[in-house]
Amino acid sequence: MPVNLTAPAANTLLPVSGVKLGFAEANIRKPNRKDVLVITLAAGSHVAGVFTLNQFCAAPVLLCKTHLASDKPISALLVNTGCANAGTGEDGLRRAHLTCAALGELLNIEASQVLPFSTGVILEPLPEDKVIAGLPDAIVNLKEDNWLNAAESIMTTDIVAKGTSRQLQLSGKTVTITGISKGSGMIHPNMATMLGYIATDANITKAALESIIHYAVNKSFNCITVDGDTSTNDSLILMATKLAGNAEISEASTDFVILRDAMTDVAIELAQAIVRDGEGATKFMTVRIEGGRDEAECRKVAYAIAHSPLIKTAFFASDPNLGRILAAIGYAGVDQLDVNALKLYLGDVLVAENGGRAPAYLEEQGSAVMKEPEILVRVDLARGNASCTVWTCDFSYDYVKINADYRS
Repeated sequence: MPVNLTAPAANTLLPVSGVKLGFAEANIRKPNRKDVLVITLAAGSHVAGVFTLNQFCAAPVLLCKTHLASDKPISALLVNTGCANAGTGEDGLRRAHLTCAALGELLNIEASQVLPFSTGVILEPLPEDKVIAGLPDAIVNLKEDNWLNAAESIMTTDIVAKGTSRQLQLSGKTVTITGISKGSGMIHPNMATMLGYIATDANITKAALESIIHYAVNKSFNCITVDGDTSTNDSLILMATKLAGNAEISEASTDFVILRDAMTDVAIELAQAIVRDGEGATKFMTVRIEGGRDEAECRKVAYAIAHSPLIKTAFFASDPNLGRILAAIGYAGVDQLDVNALKLYLGDVLVAENGGRAPAYLEEQGSAVMKEPEILVRVDLARGNASCTVWTCDFSYDYVKINADYRS
């Protein structure tokens, strides 16, 4: 079961003025499940996106990038589960375009004003006829308060739907932020198979929204890993309808940092929810690296620890075989690392210093920390002032079972 994570109540996911969401059961892969989502945006909305760095990226990712780069305003998003439409070549692009064109015709907009997204099995052709057949139902139930249904519509191996909201005051007006995400396995930057959609009614310039998405993703979705596999379909979209009535926010505005930080907090919560719902996860682990010369070397160490199957399986078993962490630090690729200067902590317990086991450390202390559902691993490299934080989970028997049976 997910680690300290439950699905949000529908009434906690606040409507965002100018954003409507509708779903359908199109039987793309399995019957009787929500698998098509349509999101429509008010005229004049701004949209920004960041996508996977996997060079085998999916057809919808390629089409999204093309549509975002065009001079046409984005008016709708279309998401399907059950088929990733990745590894499908030109035929995949054709099928993705057909779904955009079909939705465009129903909404009286151009195909290039639609952003398509897919998630599911790779190397299988998109059943675009099923997606298209589901569009009328999705349009019929378009509503501003449909965020929970939307979160459920984008799930694959997720156990629970993921969503959160914030409200804040900007220039005397109430601004709402609501976001949903999906992801459970094949999670690793850049980005961490994940999809994320965050909307706000804040009045903000497009340039400022672009700045926020790059800041937010590097503090959130680019700081998580479940299994070290970067998906072909990862996408994060920020949407701003500009209907809150606040004074327009630019990067130079006093309110810019306030809105940026609030949207980043939403992104962090959604990213952490993906790790908490990691396939087969029983432990949520925060890996904090401090004292680095720069953030890059801190990330090397953090991911060496967070990716290691030996470390992740030890945490599943609550086995304080913590020499595995020292080994990971050692092979992380940090030049001229002084292993005698660094310190390793498990929770508040000092485990290693001066190149070996801390004199006061007892294995019973490590075992007690590792039995907790949430665990902090902290390393002080003692080389400088840089730091970073990465979130990951353990590897259980169920991870193998889920991925062995994924296509069944």
